[in-house]
Amino acid sequence: MFASDRTKPGTFNLYWVNADGTGEVTRLTDSPTSQIAGSWHPSGKFLAFQEDHGATGLDLMVLPMEGDAKRGVTPGKPTVFLGMTAAQTNPMFSPDGRWIAYRSNEGDLDDIFVRPFPGPGGKWRVSTERGTYPKWSTTAHELLFLNNQNLKVMFSPYAEVGDSFRADKPQIWSPTGIRSTRAGNGAYDLHPDGKRLAVAGAQDQGTAVQDKVVFVFNFADYLRRIAPVGRK
Repeated sequence: MFASDRTKPGTFNLYWVNADGTGEVTRLTDSPTSQIAGSWHPSGKFLAFQEDHGATGLDLMVLPMEGDAKRGVTPGKPTVFLGMTAAQTNPMFSPDGRWIAYRSNEGDLDDIFVRPFPGPGGKWRVSTERGTYPKWSTTAHELLFLNNQNLKVMFSPYAEVGDSFRADKPQIWSPTGIRSTRAGNGAYDLHPDGKRLAVAGAQDQGTAVQDKVVFVFNFADYLRRIAPVGRK
């Protein structure tokens, strides 16, 4: 799943393609405003994403999906999951599909909130001192996020009590700071084992000078050469 402005420069819509590069690219949305994909529902039947609606800012959207990789996918009609004057971004479905975690600046600062899916229901604030890029652990009842101030990955243990979501006080997941990015899905990712992170590490500013840019041309051809289809 990816966003591209291949149809109209400057306006990003959503597309789908097989991860191994086979098959055709399928366009999923046709919107005059830009969108960024968030996460798949564990059932594979819903895609959460964010869309710029101008007057109401960045809203959380849900796109129903039919089909699969073998049969192809057919998108339904996108609906607004959460639309406010504040900006809501980075929607992430929980492993059981009951909740959506997201970032919102509805207060003075960016913070992580959780709402039930598909709703209705209330909201629960998870971060207490700024937060962005939520990630759910699949091995423990923990919700991770990036602290905007110290650029450390935090986590909050949580419990599901009936229809309520209860998050404990956030704790530092790792003391190592990471490099912040503006990537749509975050500056880090959590390994399925719940014990490791893939991150862009923050360098000591006194030990390295970042003054070079490296261009890689025909990157897709390079990947096919070193990892052809069918090779693991």
